[in-house]
Amino acid sequence: MIENKLLVSFVAVAEELHFGRAAARLNLAQPALSRQIMQLEDRLRVKLFERTQRSVQITEPGRVFLERSRRILSDLGRATDEVVRIAGGQEGRLRVGFIHSSTFSVSPPIFRAFRRAYPKIEMELSEMTIADQLIALENDTIDVGILRPPIANARLETAVLRDEHFVLAVPGDHPLAARDRVSLKELYDEDFVLFSQHNSPLFSTRTLSMCDQAGFLPRIVQNATQIHTILGLVSANMGISIVPDVAREVNMRNIRILQIEDNPPPVHVVIAWRSNDGSASLNSFVATARRWVEEQR
Repeated sequence: MIENKLLVSFVAVAEELHFGRAAARLNLAQPALSRQIMQLEDRLRVKLFERTQRSVQITEPGRVFLERSRRILSDLGRATDEVVRIAGGQEGRLRVGFIHSSTFSVSPPIFRAFRRAYPKIEMELSEMTIADQLIALENDTIDVGILRPPIANARLETAVLRDEHFVLAVPGDHPLAARDRVSLKELYDEDFVLFSQHNSPLFSTRTLSMCDQAGFLPRIVQNATQIHTILGLVSANMGISIVPDVAREVNMRNIRILQIEDNPPPVHVVIAWRSNDGSASLNSFVATARRWVEEQR
């Protein structure tokens, strides 16, 4: 194996064609430089220079080796710089999963801030359900997720990005549409379009619990995965729905959003990542998200 220093010394001599000038350029004693060139020639079993008392000439094999050596040293320099930048969180790749509804609230400003601060970190963005994100985090197919609890995996760390309050979505021509507020107890005889238990366990469980505390079991006529789908079905008069307040940001016709008087506790939107993942790109993203949260206060 040929050490990097031998290539550096060889290139200096090949460019200077003078051992004294090459030694000064490398801040080496001339005898030490001569020994390095001899060592390199011994390893290659090739004569790289023709030496006389008056001149140094590079051989034809030496010219070929010079071209390759310059390329190797250049590649090594670029690789070293890249590794340092990646280790410092300036370059790299980050795989991010996010729930659909986060695109109306937390995801765009955080993504924008991250790209502005770290333009050379490649972001691979994947819209995913909560269930799929938890599987992807477990299987190391994403680095960080934007989702809602509950998160039972002890290997994952989380940080809260935003609280989401529950509101009621009704069709524009519904009898309740003229009001601003409604009590859950008034909804006992309504048809409901709700998030599915599999893909959105938190919303499904919380909605059922809220209705139970109000004294009734909701009559579910349709389940859906995405908030756009739920609001679309509500707009089509398929039923009403209890949804996160981010629904106010969705521009959909024939929809009215009402505040719930019973004021159920909000749910969190969080980022989640593997606690044993110390990648600089991930740390930079988490720090960016936390700064954004602080700026909102």
